[in-house]
Amino acid sequence: MQAVSTGQTLAAPIPAQTAYLNGEFLPLDQARVPVLDRGFIFGDGVYEVIPVYDRAPFRLEEHLRRLKRSLAAIALTNPHDDAGWSALIDTLIAHHPWPDQSVYLHVTRGVAPRNHAFPEGVKPTVFMMSGALRLPSEAERTMGVSALSLPDFRWLRCDIKSIALLGNCLLRQAAVEAGCKEAILFRDGWLTEGAASNIFVVSHGVLLAPPADHLILPGITYELTIELARTHGLPCEVRPVSEAETRAADEIWLSSSTNEVLAITRLDGKPVGGGMPGPVWQQMAQWVAASTRAQRGRGR
Repeated sequence: MQAVSTGQTLAAPIPAQTAYLNGEFLPLDQARVPVLDRGFIFGDGVYEVIPVYDRAPFRLEEHLRRLKRSLAAIALTNPHDDAGWSALIDTLIAHHPWPDQSVYLHVTRGVAPRNHAFPEGVKPTVFMMSGALRLPSEAERTMGVSALSLPDFRWLRCDIKSIALLGNCLLRQAAVEAGCKEAILFRDGWLTEGAASNIFVVSHGVLLAPPADHLILPGITYELTIELARTHGLPCEVRPVSEAETRAADEIWLSSSTNEVLAITRLDGKPVGGGMPGPVWQQMAQWVAASTRAQRGRGR
């Protein structure tokens, strides 16, 4: 256990974290990657973030399916089958005290002399870590959060969950500096997504979602939200959403594995709808919570 000093008082101890790196579980602060790893040099790799409720990974099959798609998109062989990934993730979870966790894993093309072309015969680097799952605060859920609109200047393969996230970091930092939770991105007048989330719009009782094409990441919570809407009979259209529709929306939401579904109640300093989380979000939040409660009932 590690204590954190605040300068005057001693905060509660932080449990030591365990990482997995290339076949070995070890203390996170002892994990080391060679400087010629292509993930370090080029950002040449992909990743996943998997929420864990009551020690059970949430929608693990869907996360592993997306990992396979990302690996295939960058021509990198998957180092484990689903059973292998599941066993590693379960072991990592068991190393930590929190019942609810956030598992981060990534795979890079491995260590090789610096050259843009892919090396041959190189073993991929596999890294995993886990921390406590930190969901939105009660205040964020009650009042909603603010967002900043920005042009989407990222590359054209946003469907790949790449570890090369400089564009996303720049956009999120701009939002943070403006006092906002998230950036909402537009490309040529059309809504894409957030800097680290998917974005939904509610207009006249209809849930609108941009299509999961090459311009957005197919979020697992994005997929869950659409699935729940259709299951419960909420009108839902997956189609291009214009910037004008977004700005005139009755409700705007963000979704991600670590935020679940969260209402955006101010955009560029102006209220969205009535300036509070709307009734359609309230209903969706209940459906999402029911899904996670069901997961807790299957905890390992």
